[in-house]
Amino acid sequence: MHDIRAIREAPEAFDAALARRGDAPLSSEILALDQARREKISAAETARAEQNKASKLVGAAKASGDGAEFERLRTLVGEKKAEVSALQGKAAELDTELSEKLSWIANIPADDVPEGADENDNVEVRRWGDQPSFGFAPKEHFEIAGVAPSMDFETAARTSGARFVMLTGAVARIHRALAQFMIDTHVDENGLTEVNSPVLVRDEAMYGTDKLPKFAEDSYQTTNGWWLVSTSEIPLTYTVAGQILDESDLPRRLTAHTLCFRSEAGSAGRDTAGMLRQHQFEKVEMVSVTHPDHSDEEQKRMLRCAEDILERLGIAYRTVLLCTGDMGFGARRTYDIEAWLPGQNAYREISSVSTTGDFQARRMNARFRPAGGKPQFVHTLNGSGLAVGRCLIAVLENGQREDGSVALPEVLSGYLGGKTTLSADGDLI
Repeated sequence: MHDIRAIREAPEAFDAALARRGDAPLSSEILALDQARREKISAAETARAEQNKASKLVGAAKASGDGAEFERLRTLVGEKKAEVSALQGKAAELDTELSEKLSWIANIPADDVPEGADENDNVEVRRWGDQPSFGFAPKEHFEIAGVAPSMDFETAARTSGARFVMLTGAVARIHRALAQFMIDTHVDENGLTEVNSPVLVRDEAMYGTDKLPKFAEDSYQTTNGWWLVSTSEIPLTYTVAGQILDESDLPRRLTAHTLCFRSEAGSAGRDTAGMLRQHQFEKVEMVSVTHPDHSDEEQKRMLRCAEDILERLGIAYRTVLLCTGDMGFGARRTYDIEAWLPGQNAYREISSVSTTGDFQARRMNARFRPAGGKPQFVHTLNGSGLAVGRCLIAVLENGQREDGSVALPEVLSGYLGGKTTLSADGDLI
């Protein structure tokens, strides 16, 4: 949510920032609504004062025996009361209209975000690891002999429809091991607090984390009104909604491993083979709530936490700074980490690490109190640490061998009973 005062003070700068995202100027429309709302509020205050003044004179007129003046003043009080009510009602309508308008406007990009139209204009900032060389044509994850029997798309389709998968046996265990490895690393080494969070949330949580109203069609809603989370960013970030934290409580760093759900609206025909783009998936999420002065450094720290997971797994990756046209609705700045997938001969996104500034905090009224100062809005950040299913794909494709077996990362052996290989028969050995 945007600060209306900032728009009033610098409408040209606001429109220029929207233009960087490719959006039309909106300050005139926003400020016209704001002005009309403020005029109704001011008029209501004037009418209220007149009502109060007349109310005080009613008693004096009655006491003096001036019946005509008494009736006139009593009528005036009633008229002013009705006028106040009507003006307040109109002001409330305009306030709702203004809030609705603001809720659809994307966040302002940070100054260092490159301008561009789409992913082709993103800027690579770092690359790590060597792409593995194979003496054979590498296969996609679902084609590998040791994987295929344990990655059942047909049964999932009969059960749930397209874009679902059932993992069984060793592949299911590797998937679980990856999630445990990520959570343990973030908690034991990166200082995050683990949370077992709900995957069903209310409208308020979705709105507060900028998922409503704009992304309603991308999410699933139950018949009694709950929303299935598309990421645990939603419940983790919303833990500070409506609160005034002590400055000493910052930063607050949280992590959760949850199921996530996305309708994938608008992605028809994209990544239909394999488990790259699913309606249901698992993700380890990181969320930080910080002092505004520290949020940029916190984003760098979170980015390193996510990159380090891939480095420990031995997966080559590249990190890109998203341009204005490819950046998410609520983000001020986003870095994507893209893992190398030999089966596709391409880097594919496995994590996004974003800072939203105070954009979400304003929507959910999350603040902190500096020592001796007035409450200020916190800054919120979120990042995948990592997408578990996509990480499984990367591990399987990068570790594949010509005979259909897969060499697994050493860091997972402790989670796999000391086993380091997925055999061509689909067993852990």
